[in-house]
Amino acid sequence: MSTTSAATLDSIFSALADPTRRAIVARLATGEATVLELAAPFDISLPAISRHLKVLEHAGLISRGRDAQRRPCQLRAEALDEITRWTLHTREAWSDRFERLDDYLKTLQSKPRKVKNRNDRKKK
Repeated sequence: MSTTSAATLDSIFSALADPTRRAIVARLATGEATVLELAAPFDISLPAISRHLKVLEHAGLISRGRDAQRRPCQLRAEALDEITRWTLHTREAWSDRFERLDDYLKTLQSKPRKVKNRNDRKKK
């Protein structure tokens, strides 16, 4: 994985670590919204919501536009593609490891086991 890609993932995961920002992303998944619409369900100030939006924007998860007096926010779904690629790669790697472990365990189970007699230990 390239450094740029790792930095992008770090930024995205960091942005999504906060529950308020995750809720904002979930809301934007249903369609664009203004800052006031995004702030409505939260009991925090508009400047605090604005700071959350800046973090999400910096991570590339959202974009903000201008429509006359409105500044609608939109989810940038392509930013989530980076997470999807990383998740799939990691899942495949772990799946391969588990398959190798299963094969190894089957090999161990198919070998005859030597059972030591307790009396053999006492004789020594």
